[in-house]
Amino acid sequence: MFAKLTSRHVYALGFLICLALLGFALYLQYYEYQNPCPLCIVQRVAFIALGMVFLIGALHGPGRAGTIVYSSLLTVIAGVGAAVAARHVWLQHLPRNQIPECGPGLQYMLERFPLGQVLDKVLKGSGECAEVGWTFLGLSIAGWSLVCFLALGAGAVVIAVMAARRAPH
Repeated sequence: MFAKLTSRHVYALGFLICLALLGFALYLQYYEYQNPCPLCIVQRVAFIALGMVFLIGALHGPGRAGTIVYSSLLTVIAGVGAAVAARHVWLQHLPRNQIPECGPGLQYMLERFPLGQVLDKVLKGSGECAEVGWTFLGLSIAGWSLVCFLALGAGAVVIAVMAARRAPH
């Protein structure tokens, strides 16, 4: 059964996983009232980027070289997402007296500051990023995002290794 599994199938699975994660994020936002902080929004953008590359890979059905290119791109995006999620988890574990003060909202910053300055402020985090409002099995949303980025990145590496071992045609 698994012998017939192609990179196209794995890319489609990656896309569906990203879609499910984004759907769950929207559920948490609109039904559990867990409004996303700026770091959450950056992580969502990373999941959207991963989902788009997975979708393109699934539709394209690349050969060996294309699979390695797509998987490399996925690994980089997952790494960036994991770095942001790790920063978010770190902020959530700071002692209360070391948590940064809450800053202006993301929309306000995007309207008032250059993009580079906004990214700098967002990645530094704020008090709202340190709040933990939802947990499952002891992990916060940021913790689960980190796990998912690492798993999706590892999956992309596995796809690339499988493609590299495949005989060129």
